[in-house]
Amino acid sequence: MTIKTIAGGTVHKMPEDLKKVIIAAPVARKLWDDITPLARNEWICWVTSGKKAETRGIRIQKGISRMKGGMRRPCCWEGCSHR
Repeated sequence: MTIKTIAGGTVHKMPEDLKKVIIAAPVARKLWDDITPLARNEWICWVTSGKKAETRGIRIQKGISRMKGGMRRPCCWEGCSHR
């Protein structure tokens, strides 16, 4: 069995649900590997900061779509408060 690794953020660990979706989307994975650890941290924080599981799922799908479009950081979000 091959274990796929993917970089996390500066503060936040990579959650499994986001990891699986990024690995399954080659264009998003390429962008993920190219962005800074701080940018990855902001994507992770944006996804995990949703209060409901439904919100988290929506953010994962929107995030992957935006990454496929070349967006390097979450848009219209104040940023990670944990840095």
